[in-house]
Parts: sequence; structure tokens; C-alpha cells
Amino acid sequence: QVQLVESGGGLVQAGGSLRLSCAASGRTFSSYAMGWFRQAPGKEREFVAAIDWSGVTAYYTDSVKGRFTIYRDNAKNTVYLQMNSLRPEETAVYYCAVGRILYERDYRRSGEYDYWGQGTQVTVSF
Repeated sequence: QVQLVESGGGLVQAGGSLRLSCAASGRTFSSYAMGWFRQAPGKEREFVAAIDWSGVTAYYTDSVKGRFTIYRDNAKNTVYLQMNSLRPEETAVYYCAVGRILYERDYRRSGEYDYWGQGTQVTVSF
């Protein structure tokens, strides 16, 4: 049974940092893309960042470029999201996802991901 378990969320002041982790189990995901999405109350789930199977190419939504870094450790079946200079408007539940993605345009599409974690809450206070 495939499981994705996120950790690392919490409460942080604006300008602070958090590192999210997502550990996958149940199969090897070294050939899968891994991504992070977030959903704030009353809003749709949105793409944050993704990384290809090799860990070489990463994709970010414009608002987090230069502040967030996604990386992965295939030996540990784990993907990370380092978040710096956090903003209050980034308060949300953050989800990791895994999928077999072939085309660059599909990394940002939640429907292209096959497996999802349960989410971890990130709260950024003023």
C-alpha cells in the first residue's frame, strides 16, 4: 500500500523558515516526479513546486521562486520543501504528491499526480 507522509509543518512568524518532508512508502518512486501543492481555507489547491525523477529539474510557482527550494533523496524515497521568508498569505495545508509525469506542462497540474499525502498545516503569523 502506497503511503505519503508529510511532516515539518507548524506555526512560524512572517519571514521565518520551515522545511517540509514527505516520506513515501509502499513502492520505489525513483522514477516518479514529486511535487508540493497547498490549499488555503476557501481556496482551490494550487501548485507550489515539483521536481523530476532525477532531482535535476525543479519547477516553482512564480510567487515562491527564490524563497522555496524543492529537493529529493531517492535513496530515502523522500522529497523536501525548504521554505524561507514565509508570508502570512502562504498559510495553508501543504500536500505532497507523486506521479509519472512526462511533459513539463503537466508538473503543475494536480490531476497528473497519482498519490497524495494527508497534508501538513503551515501557519504564518504576522
